[in-house]
Amino acid sequence: MIDLKLVRQNPELMKDNIAKRNLKVDLDAFLALDKQILEINQKLESLKATKNSFSKLIPTLSNEEKQSKLAEMKDLWEEEKALNETLKTLEPDYFSVLYRLPNFLDETTAIWPDDSWNVVESTFWTPTKFDFEPKAHYEIWAKKWWIDTEKGSEISWARFWYLKWDVVFLQFAIINYALSKLAAKWFTPMLPPVLVKEQAMFGTWFLPAWEDGTYRVNPEDDDLYLVWTAEVPVTSYHSWEIIENLDSPIKYVWYSECFRKEAWSAWKDMRWILRWHQFQKVEMVCFCKQEDSQKLHDEMVAVEEEIWQGLNIPYQKLNICSGDLGNPAMKKYDLEAWMPGQQKFREVTSCSNVWEYQSRRLGIRYRDENGKTQYAHTLNGTVIALSRCLIAIIENYQTAEGDVKIPEVLRPFMWGREIL
Repeated sequence: MIDLKLVRQNPELMKDNIAKRNLKVDLDAFLALDKQILEINQKLESLKATKNSFSKLIPTLSNEEKQSKLAEMKDLWEEEKALNETLKTLEPDYFSVLYRLPNFLDETTAIWPDDSWNVVESTFWTPTKFDFEPKAHYEIWAKKWWIDTEKGSEISWARFWYLKWDVVFLQFAIINYALSKLAAKWFTPMLPPVLVKEQAMFGTWFLPAWEDGTYRVNPEDDDLYLVWTAEVPVTSYHSWEIIENLDSPIKYVWYSECFRKEAWSAWKDMRWILRWHQFQKVEMVCFCKQEDSQKLHDEMVAVEEEIWQGLNIPYQKLNICSGDLGNPAMKKYDLEAWMPGQQKFREVTSCSNVWEYQSRRLGIRYRDENGKTQYAHTLNGTVIALSRCLIAIIENYQTAEGDVKIPEVLRPFMWGREIL
């Protein structure tokens, strides 16, 4: 959530921000509503103070004076009731805009309208070349019996799968490789829950923004949500806390299941395992002081690059433009790996700096050197989107015989095997 004081003091700055993000928000209407609500709340505070003074005064009055004051008190109650009713009618429209106001942009974010304008800042090697016609991953593992989407659809629904045989070991090798890399850089490993309360989803912005794409479980009972990403429970781990010492960033890494309805994708990418209702990721979240967040963001992106360079898979690094940023992010980088089967680069990692946007919604603060509380900055990144990493490995490491070489960095986690 944005600092509302900044919006009130600099409405033109927020309007410019909204325009650069290619969003449609009537900020003037919102600020008019904000002013009206502020005035109502001020009147309610004044009424409360008057009622309190009357409560203290009435016992000291004569009967005649008491009746007069009680009549005045009744009028105050009626006025208070009317103001609260007005407030109830205004708040839904007010909060629906407030909770969607975007973060301010970093000055180095590229200003363009949509994802077709994302800026390629660097590339790692050139696309893999073969002396044979490379196959798409689904052709290779259909031959190897590594995946069963038919049974996935039969037992669950479309966009579910069973992974089998060697590719299961390959996936866990990738997980162990990534976790060991980040643990060596002082990231604390975690296994977080994937069912969370509404506040955790709201605090990380997934509600109400992505409500239509979110699985909700037992709304009439415990009412929990399956997470889009474990960024949700891990960022929420320090919710409503004051961190006493944030001189060094707090860094977490984990592996988890993720769940999305992908309703907007229709039948897109069905032949490739790119968009599924249940998938796995290795991710990281960091908490730091404001003055450390830009440096930490660069370090997190560098870790992602180190991991993909270790896998020896061609990729390009994108500076995500303003029109393609999610509302919480002020700055974001993606890595896109080369997929020979599609003859294109596809997103495999992301890393966002969201400043105070989530910490304000979750109440995550720290105590500075003067003893004052400040909102922590939060950063999050997908280190490995596992299904996409499997595609990249299978397609880039395939052989003419239809086998798959195992990247060297994964072999220690595969009992020294070199080929699948």
